[in-house]
Amino acid sequence: MRRRDLISLFGGATLAWPLGARAQEPSRVYRLAIVTSAGRDEPATLAFLDELRAQGFVEGKNLEFVSGGFRFSNEQAAAMVPAIISAAPDAIVIAGDFIAEKFQKATKSTPLVVMTEDMVAAGFAASLSKPGGNITGISLMSPDLDGKRQDILIEAVPAARRIAVLADSNVATLGHLRALETSTRSAHGKRAVGRSCCKRQRGSAGHE
Repeated sequence: MRRRDLISLFGGATLAWPLGARAQEPSRVYRLAIVTSAGRDEPATLAFLDELRAQGFVEGKNLEFVSGGFRFSNEQAAAMVPAIISAAPDAIVIAGDFIAEKFQKATKSTPLVVMTEDMVAAGFAASLSKPGGNITGISLMSPDLDGKRQDILIEAVPAARRIAVLADSNVATLGHLRALETSTRSAHGKRAVGRSCCKRQRGSAGHE
């Protein structure tokens, strides 16, 4: 199973906080918003939906999704954040700091489940044990993992002098990319070139 799929499974378990904390009513249909740059049919999303089903939330039976959240871009935030909140979902699942910050400012009552690098450092939680407020989620701590991946890559290709990093600007933070470049320079004396781009730009990035 790919790491992204595994994260989605953990995300499904985390969602038990806003939905599962209430006794499921047989006749009730829960409304969920998923805000992510991923599409509805991508592996990460499908794994997440599989976990929801495993926990008893089945689309078309007792679960429906608020429209507008899939393939969400930062440019849509101004219009879509209030629209999604006004749709009165039971919970909002969010991938990416930029969008999560917009929802954090827009609502203090709707439960938010955030996937980010560090819940505490990003200001989404008071602590990991007691996040407080209406937000919970997952701290990926991926900069640490990225450093290990770099080590493996450089061991495999020791002659490499420049390392290109492609990232989805809807999810990756500038601080994440800077940490990646700093760790590469300090550990290996090589330069990491951070390129932040959205999905539609990735096809041409390799030709620059």
